[in-house]
Amino acid sequence: MIDGNSILLFVTDAAESASFYQRLLGQNPVEASPTFAMFILPSGLALGLWGKAGVEPAPAGMGGGCDVGFRVATADVVDALHAEWLDRGASILLPPTDLDFGRSFVAADPDGHRLRVYNVAEG
Repeated sequence: MIDGNSILLFVTDAAESASFYQRLLGQNPVEASPTFAMFILPSGLALGLWGKAGVEPAPAGMGGGCDVGFRVATADVVDALHAEWLDRGASILLPPTDLDFGRSFVAADPDGHRLRVYNVAEG
């Protein structure tokens, strides 16, 4: 049985990306080196940042082609995290917006990886 429990993002500078995510998430990586950093999110999902120069086989694309989703409990939390992430230096691609599934905003990391914070509306 396969137990998928991690996402690896290929980044230009692992140390710079680790610093960005440390500020954004408000936590230290559980593992860090010049070419790699790993964060364990509250859900248990591991978010790895791997310097693309050392990846074999070499990655074919870079950030922006999909969203890394962060589901939160309420629409108010979406708005609160938007304000926090903006203060922590995140580039906002979409401000808090009511969409067909609920409230959401989208930020980008230094490599253009899209980070979607969202709440699924009741009903």
